Amino acid sequence: MRVLPRLGGTVTGEVVIRRPVRAVFGFYRDLTNLPRFLGDVVAVEAVGETTYRWTVAGPFGTRVPMTVCITEQRDDELIRYQTCGPAPLRGRWELAFAADTGTGGTRVRERLVVPLGALGLGLLAVIGKFPGREVTADLARLQRLLEAGDGDEPHPAAPPMGSGQQAAADDGQRGTR
Repeated sequence: MRVLPRLGGTVTGEVVIRRPVRAVFGFYRDLTNLPRFLGDVVAVEAVGETTYRWTVAGPFGTRVPMTVCITEQRDDELIRYQTCGPAPLRGRWELAFAADTGTGGTRVRERLVVPLGALGLGLLAVIGKFPGREVTADLARLQRLLEAGDGDEPHPAAPPMGSGQQAAADDGQRGTR
C-alpha cells in the first residue's frame, strides 16, 4: 500500500488485492458497497443508472448528503465518478484496475482530485480531514475486506454501463465532497 506524490489538490494511492480483476472491479462498481470500506461514507443509494445519493459523515457529527455520478466506465479497467454541482466544487475520483502479474491479483490505483485544489486540501486539514490518509486507509480496508472473502456475499447488482460508455453528470444536481 502506498500513497504517491500529489500535485495541487490531487491524491493518489495504490494497493494490490489478491483477488481477480473481475471480482474487485465488480465489488467496487456496486457503489452501494462503498460504506463497507470508505471511512466517511455512511450510506449510498442508487437513484439512476449512473447517479447515486451518498450520505457522508461531516465535521462535528453532521451528515452531508451529496449526489455522485459515474462519468466513465470501462468494464474491469476503469471507473470515474464525481460529485455533482458547480465545477469548482466537484470532487473527482478515478479508479484503475489492472492484473498484477507478480501476485496474480489486482492492482487498484485511486486518484482523487479535491475541490478547490491545494486550497481545498488546506481547508479540509483545518477540519481534521486529510485526503491522503483517507485514501490509504480506504484502500487498506478494501484490501482486507476482499482478501478475507467478505465481499463474496451477493449484493444487488449496479446497473452496468457498456464497456467504454460515458455518462454525463448533471450540473443541476446538488452535492460536493
